[in-house]
Amino acid sequence: MEVAIDIFNYLLTSIMIGIVGAWIFLIKSMIKSFRLTPYLDRFENTSETNPKVSIILPARNEEEFIARCLDSLTKQDYENYEIVVINDSSEDNTGKIISEYAKKHANVIPVSARAKPEGWMGKNWACMEGYKKASGELLLFTDADTVHAKNVMSMTVSHLNSFSLDALSAIPKMRTFDFWTNITLPMISTFLHTRFSALNVNDPSKKTGYFFGSFFIIKKSTYHEVGTHEGVKQEIIEDGALGKKVKEKGYKMKMVRGEHLIEAVWARDKGTLWNALKRLMVPLYLQNEKIAIGIFFAITFLLFVPFAIFTTLTIFPSDVMSAKMLCIASAIASILIYVGSVIEVKVGLKLNLAYALLAPLGSMVVVLGFLSGLLQAKKSSSVSWRGRSYSVKDHTQSSIGL
Repeated sequence: MEVAIDIFNYLLTSIMIGIVGAWIFLIKSMIKSFRLTPYLDRFENTSETNPKVSIILPARNEEEFIARCLDSLTKQDYENYEIVVINDSSEDNTGKIISEYAKKHANVIPVSARAKPEGWMGKNWACMEGYKKASGELLLFTDADTVHAKNVMSMTVSHLNSFSLDALSAIPKMRTFDFWTNITLPMISTFLHTRFSALNVNDPSKKTGYFFGSFFIIKKSTYHEVGTHEGVKQEIIEDGALGKKVKEKGYKMKMVRGEHLIEAVWARDKGTLWNALKRLMVPLYLQNEKIAIGIFFAITFLLFVPFAIFTTLTIFPSDVMSAKMLCIASAIASILIYVGSVIEVKVGLKLNLAYALLAPLGSMVVVLGFLSGLLQAKKSSSVSWRGRSYSVKDHTQSSIGL
């Protein structure tokens, strides 16, 4: 019996050592990403043109946020632009607010989206409806809960022109409103600095390509060539799928830091947080069930298992050498998870340090949210988002490549 326990402990110790190595790699990637990712407004401006920009702003039940967004967009210091605002079958005062802004500002173009056809995700359809009304050479897609600095559009167009880009996306500062999002978002964000790093997006030799849906600008010709939103109409994470298409087709794209110029909302409360976590796992499961389950267990071990093992061995200590080694390995892994969380909280998200100290709880929420997403994808033929139910079983999601 003791031999079996030793073997089990040594096996777990080996896994913990692997997790230590993985977190050292993650932390190095985070630091590199923060150091080397270019900024939206720090470049040599060689732009000589001011093409017309059509801002495409889909909105569904956004009465709480859309006024602040439109305030920021109507005050831009860029002159040649229009704001195409799409009311996507809202059931609150969103449509009324849009109409009021359209009366006050000549460049605000209100659009009432027609009924969503079968096979389309709601936001994708709303963006397509807005595109049909857009007259600009450049299309800037943003969300109704995003707030923009006064010079963000002029900086974006100048950056796009100066580097002869086909598309540009900016990393926003994530606004948070509740305790659960504050402790969970740092754990999710740590993974954005590895495979989905902006450095990989900006490297032509890498296949990684995606957009932040809260802010990306693309040439109308490029948008048309990659199939518009119709080409990603069934994608749950449409911004990732569209960015991936742009990169795959060889267009020149770039991702930059814009946290000091753009603020966006990832989750508004614990309910939308829970649905957001599930939405991250569903596309992976629909691509490949076995790999998705493997990713779930990998994330569980990376984020949560070291805390669980260290806590257990601290409460129930053992004199067995294999248990002591396991305790030390899990302690080191736990410390590195904390280090990653602190870096993300202070440098990336700029939250109170106290939220990083609750990393074990945040990790547990992520794991449970992902598990819920797996179970939903396995049992259900649909997913729910913003009051709508979507069938996804018959479509392979490609927004996040495995």
